[in-house]
Amino acid sequence: MKTKMSPIKYILLAALCFLWAFPLLWAVVTAFRPSNLATGFSLTPSFTLDNIREVFGAAPFVKYGLNTVIIVFGILGVQLITVTLGAYALARVDFAGKGLAMALIMMQIIIPADILILPNYQTLKAVNLIDSRLGVMVPYFASSMGLLLLRQAFKSVPSAIVDAARMDGATVLQTLRYIFIPCSKAAYISFAICSISTHWNNFLWPMIVINSPEKRPLTMGLVLFAKANDSGPMWALVTSATLLVMFPLFVMFCIFQKQFVSSFVTSGIK
Repeated sequence: MKTKMSPIKYILLAALCFLWAFPLLWAVVTAFRPSNLATGFSLTPSFTLDNIREVFGAAPFVKYGLNTVIIVFGILGVQLITVTLGAYALARVDFAGKGLAMALIMMQIIIPADILILPNYQTLKAVNLIDSRLGVMVPYFASSMGLLLLRQAFKSVPSAIVDAARMDGATVLQTLRYIFIPCSKAAYISFAICSISTHWNNFLWPMIVINSPEKRPLTMGLVLFAKANDSGPMWALVTSATLLVMFPLFVMFCIFQKQFVSSFVTSGIK
């Protein structure tokens, strides 16, 4: 039997929700207000699309967006292959050194990625991948978080189904395609959201690798756009550009929110 929440709890939850959503609401309001009213608190009902038009005219955000899509989904495509095969091996295959492999994966999660910037840069320089979109992608082709998430999902698949498929002559790849992957859709969706949001917002590594303006992702374009005005930041324009950069991620999370939360709850990751 469900217990009813008291009005005070509803008020507290509403206040917390408003506090969490206030920066987003402020960004939306500022993006569609005239520039002279962007930093004020007047309640004048003004609305304009000039900021969006000026942003598209001042910087090639469409090109930046295309570069970001290539980088983000290129990384995700390779990650889905590597984490699927790796998670299957960790969950269903007994091999020598399995415990050591798990320990190394856990160490990769503990070690901050920024520590590896110098060796990664030296490696890319040795193979002539500096100033390329591929150079931004290569260090992220494997994901320890994805391995652990899918490993847990694969371990939850009933062994009887897997044994029945093997008795019918299914190969390992067929078992992955028709049993493990369909049974782990929620885990794949949540990992995809995490991967896309992480690399969509990544700024430091692309800034180090990319030199050509035509290869910049959205994050680099946004920072350079914000610093372009010598008289100081134009808050209405900067907020409009920020809203354009974050809008695809917001829509994606709203669509897949249920699967995202469900996967982490069932996998036991808090």
